[in-house]
Amino acid sequence: MKISTKGRYALRLMIDLAQNYDNGYITIKSISERQEISVKYLEQIINVLSRAGFVKSTRGPQGGYRLAKPAGEYTAGMILRQIEGSLVPVACMEDEPNQCPRCDKCATLELWKQLDEAISGVIDRVTLADLLEKQEEKSKDLNV
Repeated sequence: MKISTKGRYALRLMIDLAQNYDNGYITIKSISERQEISVKYLEQIINVLSRAGFVKSTRGPQGGYRLAKPAGEYTAGMILRQIEGSLVPVACMEDEPNQCPRCDKCATLELWKQLDEAISGVIDRVTLADLLEKQEEKSKDLNV
């Protein structure tokens, strides 16, 4: 499994919105400048997150985006799955129950299940608030 640029940028965008939560609605242009990601690319990502109800938007001079819920209510897994879709390591695990005609005799299926559980165990445990805390620690380290 490889997380795409879009998935990585979605996490950065959400961390940025979490950092600026108390500042009201944040423009895509300001996020673009801070994160060094093109406005056009961020617009694609924010549209997906907005349709999913992860962010709220408003138009006008004071318009922009903000988190729909507190940062602690989002996990990295929620955000990544919204952008990436399924994160299972092999295609045969997409369907539940497994539709592969070899699943009953496949020696590697247990390996793929364990890998999926390990990945999900990490990304579903780490919240956006956790990532924000790490980001703030890193920012402090740079300013020392």
